[in-house]
Amino acid sequence: MATIKKFQVTFDCARPERVARFWCEVLGYVAPLPPEGFATWDDFNGSLPPEDRDAWFACSDPSGVGPRLYFQRVPEGKTAKNRVHLDVRVGTGLVGEERLATLEAECARLVALGAVRVRLLPADDENESCIVMQDVEGNEFCLD
Repeated sequence: MATIKKFQVTFDCARPERVARFWCEVLGYVAPLPPEGFATWDDFNGSLPPEDRDAWFACSDPSGVGPRLYFQRVPEGKTAKNRVHLDVRVGTGLVGEERLATLEAECARLVALGAVRVRLLPADDENESCIVMQDVEGNEFCLD
């Protein structure tokens, strides 16, 4: 039997700390403390050569259960639909109007954080409703 391995989810982005802090708010994750010897992340970044400043940021589930999220700066912008995306499971176990109300409330909270609502995918014979959204840099995710 294969052993279960931990994994992290990596995002390519233009502004790693901005995107990471958005996802901290979405998921209740926490940003790490600055590296040892630095009072703040700004102090740490200021110690690096200009080309290495703000090159990455990470956040993690404070309970240790969920995967670490890692954000790395890349020079190119997003040009196509994501091949992988996160489903933020806020409506698990809910159906119909109760599920939709829960999804809409979370959508409103995330829009206030800078997310963009793309479209509602209404329930059908096989699936419950979900809302397709984009984070602060246009990466798609679903409220499910």
